[in-house]
Amino acid sequence: MNKTWLITGVSSGFGFELTKQLLEQGDTVIGTVRDAAKVCCFIEKYKDTFDCCILDVANGPEVQRVVKESFIKHGKIDVVISNAGYGLFGAAEELSDEQINHIIATNLTGSIQLIKASLSYMRKQGGGRIIQISSYGGQVAYPANSMYHATKFGIEGFCESVAQEVSKYNIGVTIVEPGGARTEFRYGSAKVARLMPEYEHVHGFLNMLNPKYGLAPGDPALMAKRIIESVDKNPAPLRMVLGSQALHTTITRLKERIADYETQTTLAASTDIK
Repeated sequence: MNKTWLITGVSSGFGFELTKQLLEQGDTVIGTVRDAAKVCCFIEKYKDTFDCCILDVANGPEVQRVVKESFIKHGKIDVVISNAGYGLFGAAEELSDEQINHIIATNLTGSIQLIKASLSYMRKQGGGRIIQISSYGGQVAYPANSMYHATKFGIEGFCESVAQEVSKYNIGVTIVEPGGARTEFRYGSAKVARLMPEYEHVHGFLNMLNPKYGLAPGDPALMAKRIIESVDKNPAPLRMVLGSQALHTTITRLKERIADYETQTTLAASTDIK
């Protein structure tokens, strides 16, 4: 049975690949972009099943408007995918206030507004699925990527809480944690702070952003396929890690975190009222 999907940021990366595969299989996609020219291929080929909406997810009222109009127009939306976002690289001291505020408004607040605005409609229609595109960087932190990690750690906490709030309404929530993939996230859309020589020791990310030093291992088409397949799983998986390197690194970091916590048994108990 064909589904209707609302996906933010469909002009490139996972959003583009998800939209491509869904339209090819006959589903309907409401896709948000900031520039419709970047998705003219969808607009021209799928006149009846691709609904292009202009949206900057950093604009909260506009997010709410698009969600409302989309549910009213299409009657029911089966899946909402919060995908729009970007990477910001640079040590904390190198970041401008404008860069900090914008990535929070896009990656974190924008995702929160999209999910929050969708919940009442999904609850009233009897259920649905929310998918948040995060990153294994929502569990593992590296230097010179502090604000990206702040937004991903933050949205994961939000989604994990919301999943518990709405499960009784047949609304499933899945956090997708991809590893490095060959998308514009690395090779086009990533933002870099004004670099300072004092932090040259953490500027190794510049090689990662340059394709001549090797491409990321993740296949965006296969990742998109696994995300689409997850919608038919019941109950919804809370988390999906995509990429063997991402999974290995995440498990290693979590084990380190647990080991550190386990050393604190005496300290934690020492503050209990006796």
